Amino acid sequence: MREALAAAGAGIATMIVVAALGLWAAGAADLPDGAFVRVVAAVVVIAAGGSVELSGGTGDLAQADAAVDVVPLSVTLAGALVIAVVFLRPLRHRAVATTGELLGRMAATAGCWLVFLLVLGLIARHTFRLPTGGDDVTEGIGGDLGPSPAVGFRADLPATLGVGLVWFLALLTLAFAVSRKAPLPSSLLPFQRSVRPPAHAMLTVLLAYVAIGLVVGVIVLFTRGHPAQTLAVLLLGLPNLAWTALGVGTGGAWEGHVDRPIGLPMPGVLDQVLRTRGGDRTLDLNAVAEYDGRAWLLVAVAAVVLIAAAFRAAVHSPARLPAWRNALELAAALALTLCVVGLLTRISARFGLSLMGIGDLGDSFGGEVTLEPHLLRLVAAGAAWGLVTGFLGSLLARRARHPGDVRESRAARRGGRTAQRGG
Repeated sequence: MREALAAAGAGIATMIVVAALGLWAAGAADLPDGAFVRVVAAVVVIAAGGSVELSGGTGDLAQADAAVDVVPLSVTLAGALVIAVVFLRPLRHRAVATTGELLGRMAATAGCWLVFLLVLGLIARHTFRLPTGGDDVTEGIGGDLGPSPAVGFRADLPATLGVGLVWFLALLTLAFAVSRKAPLPSSLLPFQRSVRPPAHAMLTVLLAYVAIGLVVGVIVLFTRGHPAQTLAVLLLGLPNLAWTALGVGTGGAWEGHVDRPIGLPMPGVLDQVLRTRGGDRTLDLNAVAEYDGRAWLLVAVAAVVLIAAAFRAAVHSPARLPAWRNALELAAALALTLCVVGLLTRISARFGLSLMGIGDLGDSFGGEVTLEPHLLRLVAAGAAWGLVTGFLGSLLARRARHPGDVRESRAARRGGRTAQRGG
């Protein structure tokens, strides 16, 4: 139980710290009525797969329309890495573990996780009173008819606990899939050589893009204006941007629009591509290149990172595995990865205010941002890039291997078959 509590607690603590620093950089520390702590809790709940509902208004007279559906992936990634490392650390020196033992560890850790998530869900609720905005007439009407409109948020506890549990169990499953040292039940050992190399390669790709994005962000932080906004992006949404760059660089696409800023920081080029007052626009390599010719560097970065990852996957695969098998495995892994990236980088955020159903005060008080992935295009791009880079990586790995590696691989396979017969 101590190890389970340590893994869940370390993950939650990391997410709280990252979310608090990001929101502080975004200016949320100045929120009234002690709302900062509650907003931090709401961000962590969302980052952990939970659900936060927004609502508001003053009865039938004034209605506030607000909704936010965006995952702060910096918070999610930080917590996921810490949870995986702390959970797997006690098992790192073992080669095999029983199914019952692993399921017991996962169940105990998941139970601690749900307790922490429940506490955060109870904290994640608050109501903000909003001015009606507009001219003196509007203010007068608001003063005569009742209190100012309000927007509140609160965690949906059943959805938060349900989806949060699925998120946590999926995280632990992925941790076993990508780790080279985590023990597996003997029945799953035959699959580790075909699953772990491409899975670990995809983790390497995602982390490499985050590292590249962090370097670029730090450069921007010290060379351009708005350091607080840049820091907020790094601490809340760095993977959102970095992994979108991966999808765009490999030929994927998103569709959406920005009709006016609503407080969500984003790079200028995305704002330029998506800015429109009517209809959606496509975010892909051609659209970005129209505003910044350096967008074509995304293709070169994708090629270098994916070939390097494919090489590492092939080196850690059986030495006699055909190149086409490496290519197919990497194609499937990259297609699935880009599909997940597309789902995680969705954005749907809006805020508007109307009074007595007459007109929409959102023209002076509100806005909307949407971004939806083209999943089929992302999956197709991932499969194509995976086939090519997987094949090239396999050829490079063969040149890098020594003859002894082949004999060692054959011996390992014979040993594995002997162990299965003995079991």
